[in-house]
Amino acid sequence: MQNTTLKLRGMGCASCAKSIEDAIRSVPGVNQCIVNFGAERATVEYHPKKTDLQVIQDAVIAAGYSASAIHIMAAEDDAENRAKSREIRDLTRKFVVAAILSTVIVLGSIPMMTGVHIPLIPMWLHNPWLQLVLTSPILFWCGASFYANAGKAFKRHAATMDTLVALGTSAAYIYSLFPTIFPDWFTAQNLRPDVYYEAAAVIITLILLGRLLENRAKSQTGEAIRKLIGLLAKTARLIRKNQEFDVPIEAVEIGDVILVRPGEKIPVDGKVIEGTSTIDESMVTGESVPVKKQPGDEVIGATINKTGSFKFQATRVGKDTVLAQIVQLVQQAQASKAPIQRLADQVTGWFVPAVIAIALLAFIIWFNVMGNLTLALIATVGVLIIACPCALGLATPTSVMVGTGKGAENGILIKGASSLELTHKIKTIVLDKTGTITQGKPTVTDFVTVKGTANRNEIKLLQLAASVERNSEHPLAEAVVRYAQSQQVELVEVRDFEAIAGSGVQALVYQERVYIGTQRLMEELGITMEALPKDKERLEYLGKTVIWIAVDGEIAGLMGISDALKPNSAQAVKALQKMGLEVVMLTGDNRRTAEAIAREVGINRVLAEVRPDQKAATVEKLQSEGKIVAMVGDGINDAPALAQADVGIAIGTGTDVAIAASDITLISGDLLGIVTAIQLSRATMNNIRQNLFFAFIYNVAGIPIAAGILFPIFGWLLNPIVAGAAMAFSSVSVVTNALRLRNFHPKAVV
Repeated sequence: MQNTTLKLRGMGCASCAKSIEDAIRSVPGVNQCIVNFGAERATVEYHPKKTDLQVIQDAVIAAGYSASAIHIMAAEDDAENRAKSREIRDLTRKFVVAAILSTVIVLGSIPMMTGVHIPLIPMWLHNPWLQLVLTSPILFWCGASFYANAGKAFKRHAATMDTLVALGTSAAYIYSLFPTIFPDWFTAQNLRPDVYYEAAAVIITLILLGRLLENRAKSQTGEAIRKLIGLLAKTARLIRKNQEFDVPIEAVEIGDVILVRPGEKIPVDGKVIEGTSTIDESMVTGESVPVKKQPGDEVIGATINKTGSFKFQATRVGKDTVLAQIVQLVQQAQASKAPIQRLADQVTGWFVPAVIAIALLAFIIWFNVMGNLTLALIATVGVLIIACPCALGLATPTSVMVGTGKGAENGILIKGASSLELTHKIKTIVLDKTGTITQGKPTVTDFVTVKGTANRNEIKLLQLAASVERNSEHPLAEAVVRYAQSQQVELVEVRDFEAIAGSGVQALVYQERVYIGTQRLMEELGITMEALPKDKERLEYLGKTVIWIAVDGEIAGLMGISDALKPNSAQAVKALQKMGLEVVMLTGDNRRTAEAIAREVGINRVLAEVRPDQKAATVEKLQSEGKIVAMVGDGINDAPALAQADVGIAIGTGTDVAIAASDITLISGDLLGIVTAIQLSRATMNNIRQNLFFAFIYNVAGIPIAAGILFPIFGWLLNPIVAGAAMAFSSVSVVTNALRLRNFHPKAVV
């Protein structure tokens, strides 16, 4: 399967989004399609051997809309912004013309509406023919898109918001034609030859104003993406053959050596090869403190060099850079749908046909039962105009767009709307120890041998242990190797190396079989554990990890390894607990060591001695207790557990595999990011609920009032112009409420 994101044009409401979804899903080879009305995007999964992008785009065009593929970087984004600006300028121009003409029409209609003649208003403004001439360009030029889209929907045997607008304004316009052309016939039938051009004109004007305000507000929901893309450097200073020269960032290739001076942006991702400096990475990680960089350290494109000059080698360029991947993740999240939106989608499916039926019923009742043609027409037009599926369609996606954008600004990458929604339901947080609670850089602090230091025995044993561990990628193995190197111990080649998952390693060195690992490994091998009991207890009480070294079936020594806590681990755990969450620590360490670390950070529940292949099952067991579980980890061995959890949260400083398996990535690796993510999810869900409440209540209350059901109480509201104003501003109110999320800031939990 292949995934692509399409930028859509021509949608007027949530019904249009459903029409496009149906059109794309009908294409053979398309597996899944999600259309986001607020983001104006379609995310499509399709089989490239059965269909292609052009066929999918043709299906959208056949449905009456347009679609173009979205790419990540700045040029395409600029093109999209220009198209949006043109659309807003066109709407503005049409609204201004419609507003001027509508003002004249309303002034001319005051005597009919109020029964009062105002001397300041010339009599010729009352002329129905003049009002017809002024109304026609409003409907057929300013409001042409409504009628065109309604016609396209009719050809597809569908109905959208544009259908309601077209029907309502056409009813008022066409009815008004008859008393304009045949006033005497109306007089002969004892009917007043009233016209309702002002209703059609003002409704179109108000809806244009609503669309204009809505588009301007919606353009602000994508501010996070524009900010991220705006971070990109435009040029890079390359060094080739001892020559320095500037090139466009697009010309940088992997392996190029780049010079960065103080105050400059780092153009692409790479590794420092010469010089030292401090880098402001806050725009990517959310971490405000500049980070010191020296040879061997990685740098991120778009971050800012603060103090020194340095050279680095490009390792990732173009769409592979960290920033480009962040942009892509945010775009995917903003184009996705939250589960809470399903209800609104279901309502939208039958909304427009139901409104048309209610409008016809209102006409029949008012005309047949009450015998009032004027009120029948007003009620019918009012129902058609006041109904608004747009507000329902915008309620969720606009909040999701702003919420995921705020997440990116705070160094939190949320992969989809469903993850954002589920995060606020989390009841249990499972924290992996190494690299999550701790810094993930363990150090050997104690080395004890059974035979003591006679005859350089400890150096020989350290050589055996470090030579074996050099073949392992485990963080504890790296600590042993670093310790040996610090003692200037020469490492030798080993044979028959084997890693024993979650327990340790073994190999042959100088014809001696060396085992290094946990106490459980030694017990499984039948090796007697009577040596060094006091040292073991002392190290475990201090919260250090104890690894045993056995040579030819006998214990030869042990090492105490300590991994320092991250600065904010204890603060984050305390904050999560005060938010009502259960915090659990998961580790492969023995229980005594694990509980010592847990005491330091304030965790009460510890799951210790869990092998990597047992982590996913452990998470599943917690889920079987009826809890929504989040797993936080950073290593390859955490990936199955991250995937198993309801919400997988990866530490961005960890492995690509863990990040790929997660739902949320904390770029900076600070556990306080979990607190921020949950606060953001709660704020976003509250915002969505407010939007849905406003949208539903608006329609539930507005349609009966427009139909005249509550005429004795709200008779003064029985006016198509009032209905048009209410409809026009319903979507604006929802989008404006969603934009309040831009003021979100993490709160300190006291």
